[in-house]
Amino acid sequence: MSTLARNSAALGNWAAPADETAELSRLEARLPALLSVIAGMVDLTGFFTLGHVFTAHVTGNLVVAAAAAVHGGPFNPAQILAIPVFMVAVATVWLIAQASDRRGPSLARLLLLVQFLLLAAVLILSIITRPSADPQGVAAGIAVMIAVAAMACQYALLRLAIPGAVSTAVMTGNLTNTVLSLMDLLSKHRALLPVDAGRLSRSWHLLLGFLLGCVVSASAVSVLGDWAWSLPVVLSALAIAIR
Repeated sequence: MSTLARNSAALGNWAAPADETAELSRLEARLPALLSVIAGMVDLTGFFTLGHVFTAHVTGNLVVAAAAAVHGGPFNPAQILAIPVFMVAVATVWLIAQASDRRGPSLARLLLLVQFLLLAAVLILSIITRPSADPQGVAAGIAVMIAVAAMACQYALLRLAIPGAVSTAVMTGNLTNTVLSLMDLLSKHRALLPVDAGRLSRSWHLLLGFLLGCVVSASAVSVLGDWAWSLPVVLSALAIAIR
C-alpha cells in the first residue's frame, strides 16, 4: 500500500482534494526532518537550562529520576511531572483537532501554530525570568512544562495530521530502522524488511536532524544562555511556512 493510501485510510472517510493530497505529500516529505531538528534543540536546551529535564524524550526522565533516587543525587520533581503533563498535552491537542474539524495540511498548520506559540512562551519566560539561574525554581518548572507541551503537540500533530510520516519522537526506533535497512541494502541475500526505498532515507534524515539540533543548541546555550530558545522558535515559524 502506498504512503498516500495509508494516509487516506488513517484519516477515515475524509477525502482530500487533489491539491490538498499533493500538499500532504510535500509535508510528509519535508516537515519531519525539520521537526526533528526542533525536537533536538528543545530537548538539549531544556536539559541544560531547565534542571536536566528531557522535554522531547520525556520517558528518559524516569531513568534520570530513578538514578537520583538510588544514588542520592539532586532530585527534580519536574522530571516526574513531565510525563503526566505530556499525556495531558497530547489529549488537549486531540481536543483541539476534534473541535477544529480540520484534517490533513489544514490541521497540521493549526497545530504547528500551537507549537510555535508554546515555544515562543518558553522563550519569553526564559528572557524575563532567567530560569537557568535557578533550574529547580518555579519559573524553570513552568517553562519546562510548556516546552514538554510543545513537544507533545509536535508528536501528536504528525499522528493526527500526517499519519504516514515517520515519528520524530522515537529516535531509538529510527536508529533501528536505519541499521536494518542498511543491512538489507548491503546483503546479497533476501531482504528481511518489507521493500521500502524511502525507509533508510527517512530514518537517516530524522536521526541527522535530531543530532544537528542537539549540536547547534549545545553551542547556542554556551553562547546565548536563555536566549538559545530563540532558535527552535525561529524554526517553528519556518515549519508553519512550509507548503
